Amino acid sequence: MKSSGAVQIRDLWVDLREFHLREIDLDIAAGEYFVVLGPTGAGKTGLLETIAGLYQPQRGRVLLDGEEITHLRPERRGIGFVYQAYALFPHLNVAENIAFGLNIQRPSGLGKLIRRKSAQENEVDIAEQVDEVSRMLAIDHLLHRSPKTLSGGEQQRVALARALVIKPRVLLLDEPLSALDPETRESLQRELARVHRQLGTTTLHVTHDFEEAVALGDRIAVVNQGRIVQVGTPEDIFRRPASEFVARFVGVRNIFAGAIAEETDENGTGAKTFIFEASKTVEDQALKMAVVTDLTGAVQASIRPEDIILSREPIHSSARNCFRGHVMEIADRGTLIYVTVNAPPDFTCVITRRSREEMRLREGAAVHLAFKASAVHIF
Repeated sequence: MKSSGAVQIRDLWVDLREFHLREIDLDIAAGEYFVVLGPTGAGKTGLLETIAGLYQPQRGRVLLDGEEITHLRPERRGIGFVYQAYALFPHLNVAENIAFGLNIQRPSGLGKLIRRKSAQENEVDIAEQVDEVSRMLAIDHLLHRSPKTLSGGEQQRVALARALVIKPRVLLLDEPLSALDPETRESLQRELARVHRQLGTTTLHVTHDFEEAVALGDRIAVVNQGRIVQVGTPEDIFRRPASEFVARFVGVRNIFAGAIAEETDENGTGAKTFIFEASKTVEDQALKMAVVTDLTGAVQASIRPEDIILSREPIHSSARNCFRGHVMEIADRGTLIYVTVNAPPDFTCVITRRSREEMRLREGAAVHLAFKASAVHIF
């Protein structure tokens, strides 16, 4: 059941009053699970609705498998759409909701094959397709139920089944997990990954949740204020953010301004050093850290909290960056603890609850932290 569905977007400009899109260029491969990530109001949903044909762009083109569909009517694009709010029809049961798209297609004509079928044969065919997709999503026992009697997770599965039953060339998902409780969200996230592996449908998934994007996406486009600011694999976005906005949005926390200098190390070889802007130690020496980069001059440096080792004792390791400081703040986030350490400057580290107990960590405690030169991302 592998389907085509390569999407190309060229210089797309869309004005939707409160939201707008500018200079959008994207290439999404057939069968790819592509995530559009960004904050509320960035224009993510507007992008999906423009691809679906619900809005016309002021400029630019949308192509599907090389065919321009910019001005094609929505029902002729072969696109399935699942909204955050499910949008199920309350007067139809689950089976009728799933079959809705198939029934809509019948009068518009699906070719000579369907026209030759009798009404009874068509009904049997639709029932078989509904049964197939409902079994795939494990909702076949709900077909007789009314949508209002279903849980949020069940409603979202029905909405997904309704979009998939028409065998779309592209599946659009608009924040499909955001209205669900954490346990249901995780379960449906696994379901989306499984269904994508099984069907291979090109999927565009909009979210503001970075963990969700990393778990599902083959690639991610980060959108801010109507523009794409970075496109890459989850590893690219997570480890190598292209700007301060992306770095903060994906939870880097440690972002510093400074400059790169080339110095000679103890072995007499050249090494790159990041010098913190406006930061000095008690000896009035500029604070530095070893980095790996090809850049020079004024830059920014970012370090993910989980890449920093925290200890009450001096750390003996291969890490080239070791600092001593004092705990300024301890923020309990349930399973994880975020610890702010002033070296200076302030570094945010993340540890487990057990580590905090073992170190007997408290505010004001003297600590040591260390991280590798390769853990520092320079941009």
